Amino acid sequence: MRAVVFERYGAPEVLFAREVDKPAPKEGEVLVRIKATSVTKYDCWVRSATAPPGFGLLMRLASGTKPGRTILGTELAGEVESVGDNVVEFRVGDPVYGYLGMSLGAYAEYICLPVDAGAIRPSTLTFEEAAGVLQGALTALFFLRKAELRPGRKVLVFGASGGVGSYAVQLAKSYFGAEVTGVCSTGKVEYVKALGADRVIDFARKDFSQDGQTYDVLFDTVGKTSVTRSRMSLKHDGWYLLATFGLPTLLQALWLSRTTRQHFAWGALEEEHDDLVLLKGLLEEGAIRPTVDRCFPLDEAVEAHKYVESGRKKGSVILTVT
Repeated sequence: MRAVVFERYGAPEVLFAREVDKPAPKEGEVLVRIKATSVTKYDCWVRSATAPPGFGLLMRLASGTKPGRTILGTELAGEVESVGDNVVEFRVGDPVYGYLGMSLGAYAEYICLPVDAGAIRPSTLTFEEAAGVLQGALTALFFLRKAELRPGRKVLVFGASGGVGSYAVQLAKSYFGAEVTGVCSTGKVEYVKALGADRVIDFARKDFSQDGQTYDVLFDTVGKTSVTRSRMSLKHDGWYLLATFGLPTLLQALWLSRTTRQHFAWGALEEEHDDLVLLKGLLEEGAIRPTVDRCFPLDEAVEAHKYVESGRKKGSVILTVT
C-alpha cells in the first residue's frame, strides 16, 4: 500500500511517499481503506520534533534520534474492508470515522483500527468532512467538561477559528448552552461569527483582558495567552483551560492554582468511545458542523504541512487518499 512517511525530523520536506506493507486486522480490529485524513498542528510537532516553548528539549529526548512512528495522521474516515476476530460492531463496507491519537498512522491507504477507536461515519458528512472532526471536537469536549460548563455561563475561546477552537465555540454554544465570546485574527472574524459565537474579538484591535469583561471559563486552544494577565478576566472561581501551552505558562498555572480559588486544567485527551457516538449525533442534527479549509492529495502532504504551519487555515486541512 502507499503511505507518506518520514525517517528523520525536520521541515515538511522530510515527508515522502512510498510503498509499505498492508496490515492485517487482529482480534478486535477492523481493516479500514482510508478515504481521507487530516493534517493537524500535532502532526507538524511530531514531524519536526518541536513543541510549545520550553518543551522542545523534552520532545527531542522523548522522540529519540529517529522517529519511532514513521507514518503521521491522528484521524481518518474510510470504509471497512475486513474485520478481525470477535468483531461485531462493524461489517465489511461500513463507512467509519476514527481517532488514533498518539498512535498515528493515518497517512496511508489502509490502517487497522481498534473497534473502540471508531464509529459509523455521520450520515450527513462526506469522508473529507468526517476526517477532520475528531481531534478538535473530542479535545474541546474533554476540556469543556472539565470546567463543568452549564447553560448561561460565559465562555471565552481564544483561537476560536482553529481546529480545537472552532469546535469549542460550537459545543459551548449548542451543546452546553453557554454564552460564547471568540477571539481570533482579523481575517477570521466572520468565520467565527458563523460558528455561532455571540461576540467576536479581533485580537489585533482589542485586548480582551483589558475590556472589563469577566468570564466563567477562559479556554486557550492555541497557547497564546498570558495566564498572569488574562486571569484578571476570569471570575474568582472560574476555570482557565489550556489545550496547548508552553512550559512558562504551565508553571504560572501551577503556581496560581495553589494560591488562588481559580481552577486550571491541562493535560492529554482521554478519549471515550461513547463520545464518538455523541458527536455523530450532534453532527447529524446540525448542532455542530465541520469546516474543511483545503484538501490536498496524499502525495502533496508536504504542501499541506506548509499550509498548516502558515497559520492561515480556517477549519481542517485534509489529505485525500485515492
